[in-house]
Order: sequence, then C-alpha cells, then structure tokens
Amino acid sequence: MTEHGTFSWNELMTGDTERCQAFYTDVLGWTTREMDMGEAGTYTIFRVGDRDVGGMMKMDGPQWGGIPPHWFSYITVDDIDARVAKVEAANGKVIRPPFDVEGVGRIAIISDPSGAAIGLYKPASQ
Repeated sequence: MTEHGTFSWNELMTGDTERCQAFYTDVLGWTTREMDMGEAGTYTIFRVGDRDVGGMMKMDGPQWGGIPPHWFSYITVDDIDARVAKVEAANGKVIRPPFDVEGVGRIAIISDPSGAAIGLYKPASQ
C-alpha cells in the first residue's frame, strides 16, 4: 500500500500504551514489535502475521495537553515537499512541515479546509 494517494498507515496515539497493547493483542490477535525512536521513546508496531499493519506511540509531554487518545491516518504521496507546497493554496494548513524519520521515510502533518488533520507520507523505499 505505497501507491500515491492511498491510505497507508494508521497510528494510535495514547497515554496508556501498555493497556492499549494488551487490548489490541487480545481483541484482534495482533502481535507487536518495538522500535527505538531515541528521545521520542519506544514506538510499537502492530502486526498481523509477518505484516506491519499499524503503530502506536505514547502521548507524553506538554505538547499533548488537551488532545485525547486517537487513531491517526497517513496517505502515501509521490513527492512530499511538492504536495505540502500545495496545501495552503488549497485552503489547508501545514501543521508540521516535512521531516525525516530514519529508516521509515518523510512525513508531514497537514489539515484540510475543514480542520481535519492527516499525515502525508513518502516511504524511504520509494
């Protein structure tokens, strides 16, 4: 699912990663693996068989104040910088400009004209 314009990743953001991990592994039978994100902590990857299907990160710190736990989606794009350059002209907002995640790819967080946030994602392998 790395075709331009397709939803490619879903990420759970929560303050209680331990209980959520237990919940999803019990209810859905997902397995997990962990990824060290340095100062950002541990990122949990949800798996079905040998396939990664989503992730989970801990909402920890003042930047998360007032934001409830939620699932967040990402759409794969062909050129993240070019796509982000179009956001404001299309009445959207750039919430977080493009940034690199080593071994993962390039990500930006934007919102559409209604204020709904979404991630744009360019895999490192493309």
